[in-house]
Amino acid sequence: MRITDAEWKVMNAVWHKHPASVRDVLEMVEDETNWAYTTVKTVMNRLVAKGALSMRRRANTNLYTPLVNKDEVQKSEIRSLVDRAFDGTVGPLVHFLLDERELSDAESELLRRRLDELAESKDRSRSKQP
Repeated sequence: MRITDAEWKVMNAVWHKHPASVRDVLEMVEDETNWAYTTVKTVMNRLVAKGALSMRRRANTNLYTPLVNKDEVQKSEIRSLVDRAFDGTVGPLVHFLLDERELSDAESELLRRRLDELAESKDRSRSKQP
């Protein structure tokens, strides 16, 4: 599922607090966006049409709940980025990120551990093959 920058702002707000009304989301994003109520409502309705949010009416208020979790959308977005910008290969993306952003010691250690785990997993898979 592809979502726009504006839709990310809204989804982050709804993932943070749900169910959420348009007014709830507006309060969470207004300092960052300066959006009008109608802008938030339009973005939320687009997300309902895309199947990212559900809407139910309670009294005079529409309440929105996420239908997709953040991890799923992040994975989809990253796969799309890798396909579009890095010809479908992950290595150049990792190199780019490492060149562009300084990792904290904790992030470096986490990355080292994850790469070790992947290498061990590949070694185990190779040793099981006939």
